[in-house]
Amino acid sequence: MKRKKVAYGLLGLLILGVISLIGWNFYQQQKMHVSTDDAAIDGQAIVLRPKIQGYVKNVYVKDNEVVKAGDVILEIDSTDYCLKVKAAEAKLAMTQAALAAGQSDASREKTAAPAKAAAAQKKIGSARAAWDKAVADRNRMEMLVAGGACSQEEYEHTVSAENAAKAVLDSTIADAESANTASDAIAAAENTSAKLEADVKQAEAELEQTQQDLQNTKIIAPTDGRITKRSVETGSYVSSGTQLCSLVTPDLWVTANFKESQLNGIHPGDKVDIAVDAFPEMHLIGTVDSFQAGTGAYFSLFPAENATGNFVKTTQRVPVKICLQNISDEEKALLGPGMSVVPTVHLQKEPKS
Repeated sequence: MKRKKVAYGLLGLLILGVISLIGWNFYQQQKMHVSTDDAAIDGQAIVLRPKIQGYVKNVYVKDNEVVKAGDVILEIDSTDYCLKVKAAEAKLAMTQAALAAGQSDASREKTAAPAKAAAAQKKIGSARAAWDKAVADRNRMEMLVAGGACSQEEYEHTVSAENAAKAVLDSTIADAESANTASDAIAAAENTSAKLEADVKQAEAELEQTQQDLQNTKIIAPTDGRITKRSVETGSYVSSGTQLCSLVTPDLWVTANFKESQLNGIHPGDKVDIAVDAFPEMHLIGTVDSFQAGTGAYFSLFPAENATGNFVKTTQRVPVKICLQNISDEEKALLGPGMSVVPTVHLQKEPKS
């Protein structure tokens, strides 16, 4: 009987020891793992909006449809924008023709002005010589008529000839002065040409803008993803900036809100096991990427104001970004931003107490 009691006592001690060892190992393992249920799948949701206004001509996608980068999501009626492009092309052609004519006039003015000035100077010399001769003839006839060697009619004829020669000289001098102002005419022609060049640049910009507006009648997917929250139908009128739909990209990660007391020991690069609430059979693997520079409460819409005198210390949570590793296309198709997960971080070192 004594032996049985001793055996039972030893067996109890052995069982107690095994339980203690298991408990100790479990405690040690728990110290090397940190978990939270305040976590969710995160990702990028791009809101697609038109840059122009008009009636929706065609919608090519449905909600939750997978699209590739470059796919046409929808198309706005382009009739008005095609007409604007044609009008801009016509305006550009007219301004280019006007510029060509202005440049030709400026070039012709630059060439003709010096020649006109030189010709005017030559005419002055000839006219002055003719006038000098007419003055000499008049003086000679004046002496002859005084001596009775010629008639008064002959004298008056020489006076008229002298006056006519003087008029020609004055006219050529006036023409020469006009030719000397050719620099002003050249400057005016150059200014006109510069204005026409500016008109051409403006017309080119207007044409480029109308062409861009025409291209913007097609809403293109900027990246691969899935269409969500489509809020437009064929025939709808949309303004610039109207929300058409959202495009959820395939780039997914986990945002886990750990208590600040749990951060001790977590480092970038730590392995993470992730359980998905919606799919218990799914097992995801990730790595700690980075910590947000501040708590979630600090960046909330209405952050707590602790300077009021009613301060109560509460444990804050810090968002931690966890990148997913080796996630398959099938898993990506099932997951989406906002889905609840439970990440468990495997610490590389035991947290410091």
